[in-house]
Amino acid sequence: MPYPVSVDVTPALANRNRLTTAFRLILAIPHIILVGGVGISFGFSSSGYGGKESVGGEAGLLGAVAFVLAIVSWFTIVFGGFHIVGIRQFTMFYLRWRVRALAYLMLLEDPYPPFGDAPYPASIEIVDPIAPRDRLTVGLRLLLGIPHFIALFFLGCAWLITAIISWVWILLSGEYPEGLYNFGVGVLRRLLRVQAYMLLMVDDYPPFSLS
Repeated sequence: MPYPVSVDVTPALANRNRLTTAFRLILAIPHIILVGGVGISFGFSSSGYGGKESVGGEAGLLGAVAFVLAIVSWFTIVFGGFHIVGIRQFTMFYLRWRVRALAYLMLLEDPYPPFGDAPYPASIEIVDPIAPRDRLTVGLRLLLGIPHFIALFFLGCAWLITAIISWVWILLSGEYPEGLYNFGVGVLRRLLRVQAYMLLMVDDYPPFSLS
């Protein structure tokens, strides 16, 4: 069965905007402040709740709120078996914004991402988990995520190298190499799946796959 978190990016390989590509990191700063860069942070630490673990970046102001709410959700799910609807709605809003901002920052799309909800050629869909929630995996969520944290660290390092190559390639030719583009989309998909899992939006364990 397909994983309940799907990330779709409309391919943009040719006729790329060289000017905005050249200044992409600067142009993306407002979104990075709000929803973070190419990394993942969590509202938990080895010393207790309220700290954070990160791989390659932070999650922005809205992400900080989402992670505090994930702590609240951890208690409501483990002890009550339910996920507060308002928290799910906010987290979904944050993840929709984040996938658009990351697609832009990672050079996968050229249109400037909207501030908030609006149509964009990068999107995320999350299927609500089947009730009752899996309290055991929610309770152990941080430990279960460790293999993915390690994998994302190395994937992030590999993506950074390919992103630099792609940045230069776009500036010179106006095209994004297809193989590197597909790898970038795969890293984005893997990142968002793990983040949705850590934010308690789903209970299915994320696959070790970029597809």
